[in-house]
Amino acid sequence: MSDQPAYRADLRIDVGAIRHNVRVLSARARESGARTMTIVKSDGYGHGAVTVARAALESGADQLGVASVGEALQLRAAGITAPVFCWLYAVDEDFAPAIAEDVQLSASSLTGLQKIEAAAAAQDRVARVHLKIDTGLSRSGCPGELWPALVEAAAKAEADGNVEVVAVWSHLACADELGHPSIDEQAARLQRAYEQARAAGLDPIRHIANSAAVLTRPDLHFELVRPGIAVYGLDPVPQDGDHDLRPAMTFRSSVVLTKRIAAGESVSYGHTWTADRPTGLALVPVGYADGVPRTLSGRMSVWLAGKRRPVRGRVCMDQLVVDIGDDEVHEGDEVLLFGPGDRGEPTAAEWADEIGTIHYEIVTGMYRPRVTRTVEDET
Repeated sequence: MSDQPAYRADLRIDVGAIRHNVRVLSARARESGARTMTIVKSDGYGHGAVTVARAALESGADQLGVASVGEALQLRAAGITAPVFCWLYAVDEDFAPAIAEDVQLSASSLTGLQKIEAAAAAQDRVARVHLKIDTGLSRSGCPGELWPALVEAAAKAEADGNVEVVAVWSHLACADELGHPSIDEQAARLQRAYEQARAAGLDPIRHIANSAAVLTRPDLHFELVRPGIAVYGLDPVPQDGDHDLRPAMTFRSSVVLTKRIAAGESVSYGHTWTADRPTGLALVPVGYADGVPRTLSGRMSVWLAGKRRPVRGRVCMDQLVVDIGDDEVHEGDEVLLFGPGDRGEPTAAEWADEIGTIHYEIVTGMYRPRVTRTVEDET
């Protein structure tokens, strides 16, 4: 039995890595004269929104960004008083709680702005608003032909004392594809929208830079940058070289059973793998219900007892089987499914590459009801 604690399915969150990454990213922003908004949506990309928010604010971030009002209010409930921005709402969203907690809101349409303005007026408060222009991603954001009407309405709402327009903003579609022509086109469209807002009498800042643009396009930092995935140590542009980021999440479990099988015996559902020699097996109590993609069946390995070892057969809902050969492995031994890669273990990026997705999807999909999360802060 290992001397290490035995985990069924646990996410180790290295807060020191998050602090390091925020310092790296905010230093780049400061070189451009920009502030830093750390994005902590989706429960901090699976790392814990409140934990990440506090670490980020202590390490150089100026404010926080989330997708939903609920996520913003969670930060306020945890006692976080720094500026918080959110941008995605239900059709019947009640903006009153957000405005009462001084959460900054996005408006992509005249209707959305009017709802925010009405909620602010009902409380006799001022809503701080970021106007979003669609510069080419074609998701949220105001179409260019409707933008003049939106900024005129925003200027009137500001003059009436119900709204303060903080920013004009947008989101890049291809920032992780270095040199993609859409990047400069989107920047130009943002600039035109900004100039129209200024002409309407507004005095906003601009922001468009996500993690990839923070790392590769200092000319697009403007007054504020919005790093997301890079905060968690996952590089959106590894083709650009080493950016000194440290992955913060390790997914670990423990061996719960070992056994030997004879040559000719098969493993797991469908008998997709058959032993060509006698070998030892270790059972690990995690599966696709815990975030291990079933599509990794037959093409994944884990770090166990000092080296990488292949997972045999199909990944099951609750368990997987590791081939340990003739090596000595014990119940309770730690199993690393992915981590920073420092010891040779697989990484979230490796999982993503293997199944044709992005590392964002891997880490945000890991925090599940029966997966524990252990926060460690050694720095």
